[in-house]
This record gives sequence, C-alpha cells and structure tokens, in this order.
Amino acid sequence: MKSILGIDIGGSGIKGGIVDVESGKMITPRTRVETPPDGDPYEISRIIHKLYEDFSWKGPVGVGFPAVILDGVAITAANISDEWIDMNVNNLLSKGTDSRVYTVNDADAAGMAEMDFGAGKDRKHGVVMMLTLGTGIGSAIFVDGTLVPNTELGHLIIKEKEAEKWTSAAVKEKHKLSWRKWSDRLQVYFEYLESLFSPNLFIIGGGVSKDAEKFIPRLHTRADIIPAEYQNQAGIIGSALFAASKEK
Repeated sequence: MKSILGIDIGGSGIKGGIVDVESGKMITPRTRVETPPDGDPYEISRIIHKLYEDFSWKGPVGVGFPAVILDGVAITAANISDEWIDMNVNNLLSKGTDSRVYTVNDADAAGMAEMDFGAGKDRKHGVVMMLTLGTGIGSAIFVDGTLVPNTELGHLIIKEKEAEKWTSAAVKEKHKLSWRKWSDRLQVYFEYLESLFSPNLFIIGGGVSKDAEKFIPRLHTRADIIPAEYQNQAGIIGSALFAASKEK
C-alpha cells in the first residue's frame, strides 16, 4: 500500500487526510479547518503545516488549490487572496518541512479521483465534465480519459455575471433559493456548457452532491448527469493521486 497526504484548499474549508493511492481510499478520518476569511498565503501555509504535524507526515503531499496552477505557480486566485498570484505554492507550502509538495487545480484533483476510482471510472471515452458546486464552481474536463487542465469554467459569464456568482451552492445558501429556483439557474449554466463542449457525461461534485436527488432530476441535458461518488473527499483523494503521479 502506498499512501500520500492529500490536502484540499477551498474557499470555506481546508480539508486533509492520508490516502491509499492504489485503491483511492481514505485511510484516516478527514480533518477540516476553516479557511482564513482573507485567504492570506501565510495564514493558509500555517494551517497546512499544522496538518503536517497533526498527521505526523514526512512523505510527499498533494494539494488541491483554487487557482490555475502551472508548474506549482498560481496564475489566478479564486475565493482566496490575490497575493497568491504568481507565487510558487509548492515552495511556500513545503518551506520548513521535509515534504515534497505538488499543487494542482482543486477541481482537476476532484476530477482525477472520480475518473480513476469514482463515478467516471468506466467512462473513458468521449468528453466527461466534472463540476464541483461549492463556494464557487470548479470544473475539470477529460477527453478520452485525459485531463485538460485548468479550465476554470465557473468564471464563464452567465446573465452578465460570472457563473459561480450566480449559481454556486454558496449563492443558493446566501439567497435562500429553493431547489427548484436553483435548478433553473443550473439548467441555464449546463445548457451553455453543453453548447460549448458537447460532453457525454456531467459529474456533479461538492458537498451539495449529497442532495443530488433534490436537483439533478430537475436538470435536462443530452448528456447524462450523475453525482460524484466521493463528494467532499474527492479533492483530497485526487490531490494525493496527483502527487503520486509526480513521484513516479
């Protein structure tokens, strides 16, 4: 069994756990800490280092991060401080530890988990789109099982707004939208995605996926729409899988 510490940095929470990357299973309970309100790099780094200590971890670490990531450097920042932009996240998070850190876009990480071991494991042909509905909207696209990284489709413009500012799970909660009204917004968004990418399958992740029966049946697209299997654990598992791929 090969294990790696996976960490998922989100706009509202930082989650971590040790993952058996050969089976895609968590081998420790998930730990969650609130994300600092301003998403400051050094506050988040302090929390990550505390997770290292809590897990008594010394090996490689995979980190899912809410940004476009190129070779460990944050090119954008979503729902966190703009101070992250152009920063080498790998270097900052590994500083003062014995760990090798590998950073990947958070939705890409979630998609890897679902494609390798979850809802998409038997769907390796055609276009599969993973959407994570949470504080924002993350996206991951796979073509014949291969990831197209850093798509960030939550920032598409819908109704003159960024999609995630109109139809994320956080918007549903903030504005107390009913499942029907929120599903109407999702329908507009999914129709737009379908017009652009013609996917064979949508996989819906994020914490709201545990209530999939309340909104997925209200959505009507040519592509199949199914809930993620790993829900809020997908980012942790996928981050660990990404680190494992870099260690080969």
